[in-house]
Amino acid sequence: MDYSIPFNKPFIVGKELYYIAQSVLSGKIAGDGIFTKKCHALMEEKFGAKKVLLTHSCTAALEMAAILCDVSVGDEVILPSFTFVSTANAFYLRGARLVFIDIRPDTLNMDETKLEEVITERTKIIVPVHYGGVACEMDVIMDIASRHGLYVVEDAAQGVNAKYNGKFLGTIGDIGTYSFHETKNFICGEGGAIVVNNEKFFERAEIIREKGTNRSKFFRGEVDKYTWVDMGSSFLPSDIIAAFLYAQLEKMEEINERRKKIFMFYHKALMSLVNDGEIRIPCASDGCQDNSHLFCIILKDEKTRNALMDYLKSQGILAVFHYIPLHLSPVGRSMGYVEGLLPITEAMSGRLLRLPFYYDLKRRQQIQVVEAITDFFRK
Repeated sequence: MDYSIPFNKPFIVGKELYYIAQSVLSGKIAGDGIFTKKCHALMEEKFGAKKVLLTHSCTAALEMAAILCDVSVGDEVILPSFTFVSTANAFYLRGARLVFIDIRPDTLNMDETKLEEVITERTKIIVPVHYGGVACEMDVIMDIASRHGLYVVEDAAQGVNAKYNGKFLGTIGDIGTYSFHETKNFICGEGGAIVVNNEKFFERAEIIREKGTNRSKFFRGEVDKYTWVDMGSSFLPSDIIAAFLYAQLEKMEEINERRKKIFMFYHKALMSLVNDGEIRIPCASDGCQDNSHLFCIILKDEKTRNALMDYLKSQGILAVFHYIPLHLSPVGRSMGYVEGLLPITEAMSGRLLRLPFYYDLKRRQQIQVVEAITDFFRK
């Protein structure tokens, strides 16, 4: 079905096509070309990151993080169940035992107050997921990790250019991961990045990303030939992808400002339904500067959520629910998880609805979405 207002729509905001042509004319469109290096430099300077490396997805960045942290069979990784499957798969592939914990009802992020009760001698990593570009309570999480000798891998797939207490998401833990999928704030179709903040991982991150070779050292003239030195895979994106992304990164503030206006319009226009108790809007915690990645509403129950979603579809508007809790997936159940273990996660998943949200969403379309939601409750 074609929708008059889709959930998401890719966009061009600057020199994307021009930079793609430049990349092709440069004679090198494989990984680590001129625009890949430009993206690295821009993000390192903008975010104050120690080392940023583009990958072909955030999934790839998470898989690199699992290898860097030497995750192996029997290690335990703590993460929320309310997240995309890649967060779990990266560590599951390495044989880790996944320890799912509940989320907070206000931010929909990992409930940091429940962390210490699930830490054991086998725990190796905490994976905070910054849902919707809203920061987890990183000061508390980093303190817990420090006291227990644990790594922190930030899943900041949705959090590019968002902050927590003045620090950019992805630059706080040992490792951060970003997504530039077409549904994110800054896009290139498929793409991601790994942010390496722990200096012990600098050299190995390059090796793992280059198929387990020291090829990066070779191109810098540090070795006379490159060879296989460690495990790894082909985690590099094409420079054509990087060229498209670089044009978007140049316009980060313009894109964020546009998204903020859309977010604030939705928020203000729907406040009467909040006051009437029909819906709830998740909020950011103190010290968080989010990036207006998404706009979602929480309905009274799953039945109402589904009815509203169907009504919007009938009006040509595509609104979607988000994650099915991972602990209730077939794989999660095979690990012994059952319903009722993570009550807030289960409740929020069944009641959450994401509204159309993209750079080119016009004001008249936003009004149409709000009017349709209002009409649903009037009826």
